[in-house]
Amino acid sequence: MSEHPKHRRPATFKLDDPGVVVVDADEAGRPPRGTVQVTPEPEPALPVPVELALPERRGLRWGAVFWTAVAGLILLGMGLGVTHLIEDLFARSDGLGWLGVSLTSLAALALAVITGREALALMRLATIEKLHLRAAAVLLSDDRAESRSIVKELVQLAHQNPQLARARAALQGHADDIIDGADMIRLAERELMAPLDAEARRLVSSAAQRVSIVTAVAPRAMIDVLFVFVAALQLIRRLARLYGGRPGTLGMIRLLRHVVAHLAITGGMAASDSLIQQVLGHGLAAKLSQRLGEGILNGLLTARLGLAAIEVTRPLPFAALPRPALADLARDLLRKREEDDAE
Repeated sequence: MSEHPKHRRPATFKLDDPGVVVVDADEAGRPPRGTVQVTPEPEPALPVPVELALPERRGLRWGAVFWTAVAGLILLGMGLGVTHLIEDLFARSDGLGWLGVSLTSLAALALAVITGREALALMRLATIEKLHLRAAAVLLSDDRAESRSIVKELVQLAHQNPQLARARAALQGHADDIIDGADMIRLAERELMAPLDAEARRLVSSAAQRVSIVTAVAPRAMIDVLFVFVAALQLIRRLARLYGGRPGTLGMIRLLRHVVAHLAITGGMAASDSLIQQVLGHGLAAKLSQRLGEGILNGLLTARLGLAAIEVTRPLPFAALPRPALADLARDLLRKREEDDAE
């Protein structure tokens, strides 16, 4: 005859009861009289994700070598061309030769000044980018010393903005207070970034409204494309200047790359199908003409680009202050369009 194990009736008990004994499965046996023996069940092993490390590139980067060599050849060709030009001018007349030398020296001086400005602008943008990354790290690590260093650099960065004079004084007054690192970063964000975020939102909303109006009335698509491109560049430059950056030509190229990369990561160029349906749907599309609908859509895309530019040019990540949302700018854009139509 086969013996069936006897099951105990369900019962309730407290884990802190001295009569409850927790034992391993291997040590399970007959429990003493008057005690309850609990055997924990083994948890199933979870799959551990394995990250594949990409092999590092070693050796020379032949693409960089190629473009460096091409740039060197172009500079040598330009130098030889200018040298031959000055020699020909001296062959014709000493006055023309010295005029060529003067113009060449003036051009070289201007090139040196432009190069210096571009280098300083790139260094300033790199400083803002590093501040953003360091502040994000302090929000996780709560490092007090690092937070004070970041706040000091932020005050120096905002020194030339008279709008932030009171905020700078408030932060300097809290420099010696006993505040955790993450709280200090949040305090600096509330003091320094709040007025700048409000101005940045106004700039993005104004640019989106201009793009919406111009693209709605422009007769040709080429004018729409050119105006949207110019408006986007102006918006990125103004936002960078607002948050402390002074981008030159190379700096603008770098910022534009970062903004496009941010849009690609967040998937924002489509402006979200749900948002477009919310804006152009619910009977609103029937009230708008095709050109007006295209203008609003272009305005929304410009606003999305502006929000990405804020994320890139802002020296602090969004932690204590709310991140501006595209839906709020869309409501402002539609409200502006309704006011224009009413007038």
